[in-house]
Amino acid sequence: MSTAQHKIGSGFGATSTADDVLRGIDLTGKLALVTGGYSGIGLETTRALAAAGARVIVPARRPATAEQALAGISGVELDELDLGDLESVRAFAERFLASGRTIDMVIDSAGIMACPETRVGPGWEAQFATNHLGHFALVNRLWPAIAPGGARIVSVSSRGHHFSGIRWDDIHWRQGYDKWEAYGQAKTANVLFAVQLDRLGRDAGVRAFALHPGGIITPLQRHLPKEEMIERGWIDEDGNVLNPEGFKTPPQGAATQVWAATSPQLDGIGGVYLEDCDIAELAREGDDERLGVKDWAIDPEQAARLWELSAELTGVNAFPAENSR
Repeated sequence: MSTAQHKIGSGFGATSTADDVLRGIDLTGKLALVTGGYSGIGLETTRALAAAGARVIVPARRPATAEQALAGISGVELDELDLGDLESVRAFAERFLASGRTIDMVIDSAGIMACPETRVGPGWEAQFATNHLGHFALVNRLWPAIAPGGARIVSVSSRGHHFSGIRWDDIHWRQGYDKWEAYGQAKTANVLFAVQLDRLGRDAGVRAFALHPGGIITPLQRHLPKEEMIERGWIDEDGNVLNPEGFKTPPQGAATQVWAATSPQLDGIGGVYLEDCDIAELAREGDDERLGVKDWAIDPEQAARLWELSAELTGVNAFPAENSR
């Protein structure tokens, strides 16, 4: 398939940090929204953007926890949001739209991983609902406030998208739930969302990106039993990371999403999947499975199909006419 998935030689890499990619970039006067911006790489993203001068909105499912985590970081404001509850998404978006402000960057960093089978809303599988549908509804509801002519939407995916494409015949895992494949489907959805959003938004100068931040030990692993992480070789019996060179630090893990949201190197580009602060290559059979993007995650037909399905499920679509073309 013809693809824009080719490295551009950004000069950054796996060990670059959020501060590295922001060096020399002044975000004064810019408004960023970072879901999950009070934990793990989301917290580091918030810190780095605020340090570069941005005003950062952090919507949180646990506002008290977020307030404690963000104490001491200036230029941050909190609000309440539960991505697994579409009524909460609607209420948050309405509160923001009432402020009359415009958003320069949205970083969809919140997510859950490999949780036990859980149902939210009208029986939706929780990983697909929270990681994808919640963010889909959020961005579509906020669209009137997305700044034309330069805003960026960043969808934080994972190499976990390699685990599964979209299960069109059983998208909510009514049968045979597998926590890792369900995670993979949700992460594929994150990429397809960026592909279609970029197509729909680029005429207004709004570009979208998806990315793999890297492997990082963060609270994202909260649903994994200690025994499973030991078996995978991530930690020892005492909880120590066994292969530190195989994991990024939170500042390194935040770098690619910060680069996606701010780098002038990506001007005029969009709809691509990034890793290690560069555009990723297409994953091909026999390649290192830790790298690259699967063709199913950047397929424009699947991206359009997922958009229509997501709009139907959430009842929200900022581009009803354009998406049907």
